[in-house]
Amino acid sequence: MKFIDLQTPYELAKAEFQSAIHRVLEHGQYINGPEITELEPVLAQYVGAKHCITMSSGTTALQIPMMALDIGPGDEVITTPFSFFATAETIIMQGAKPVFVDVDPKTFNLDPALLEAAITPRTKLILPVSLYGQCAEMDAINAIAAKYQLPVLEDAAQSFGATYRGRRSGALTTMAATSFFPSKPLGCYGDGGAAFTNDDALAEKMRMILNHGQKTRYVHECIGMNGRFDTIQAAILLIKMPFFEEELEKRQQVAKAYTERFQAYGIAPYIEPHNKSAFAQYTLQVNHRDQFQQCLQAEGIPTAIHYPMPLHWQPIFRSMHLDTVSYPVAENVANRVISLPFHPYLTEETIDRIAKTVIETIKQLDVAAV
Repeated sequence: MKFIDLQTPYELAKAEFQSAIHRVLEHGQYINGPEITELEPVLAQYVGAKHCITMSSGTTALQIPMMALDIGPGDEVITTPFSFFATAETIIMQGAKPVFVDVDPKTFNLDPALLEAAITPRTKLILPVSLYGQCAEMDAINAIAAKYQLPVLEDAAQSFGATYRGRRSGALTTMAATSFFPSKPLGCYGDGGAAFTNDDALAEKMRMILNHGQKTRYVHECIGMNGRFDTIQAAILLIKMPFFEEELEKRQQVAKAYTERFQAYGIAPYIEPHNKSAFAQYTLQVNHRDQFQQCLQAEGIPTAIHYPMPLHWQPIFRSMHLDTVSYPVAENVANRVISLPFHPYLTEETIDRIAKTVIETIKQLDVAAV
């Protein structure tokens, strides 16, 4: 059994993918080729943002917006302690300090009720994460940000295609960053990412930064990096985009099938009524997680833990003394979450097998613990 199925979507459009790659090989513009120029407005229109700037990875797509905002030493960036490492890593890479705010116990996203208390004169950015494919509570976050005249950067690495109150992730804040890592809802066949914004000046600066700070060749107006997106990966996404909504709907159906089976046991993920999750993962909360994972593995069911350690407990951050405050919700969640096999092509038979094994395992472990 596969945790995620990357082969089926390739087989369904194999000829189209191969033709798209062949076209790039024929024209030979592997960097900044015509497929990049074609893809960016497609992604921007889909999200509902004025600008899309494709980049080399989701991590790059987080860092470059911070560079465009001149985030640097002495600055603070407020974010969540429960996310992939890149969320806080990119803040550190800018010389700034991540300031963590605990998460909501239902959605695991940054809790807006705790946000204002974390703002100081050194705060320069708020960086919420739309975890597991569900958008954070952006209206409340944006209102607080506006009160203190702070920009907001949505870490939408897992939520491309998700909606919040009818608006798409990626167009909810000052800027957003997403990832096209192969396992993401919209994944390419390598690393890739994109940033979105409605701000013309920020878009122009990000385009310079990702190309070594130049608008004109060999004329460098700021310090930048090599953050360019590969043309072949753009060609892959151009093939995938016409089928993306269909795959999103299949994700909803798979998630619904799981949730219907788990609802009575209180372990299914909670989705706010005003949200539509992209379901980058389908993540449960369970007791006795280690034993639970071993039992599923014995039955041939793969699982993953996203994420086993809150960010402030990471060794590097402990060495920087970022673990001096406790974030009890994030710490509890990190001990309980586990993700099941999930992709748009899971069959009803496989879902049923997984769900029955999960329920039987939970019952057995709970009885054994009494």
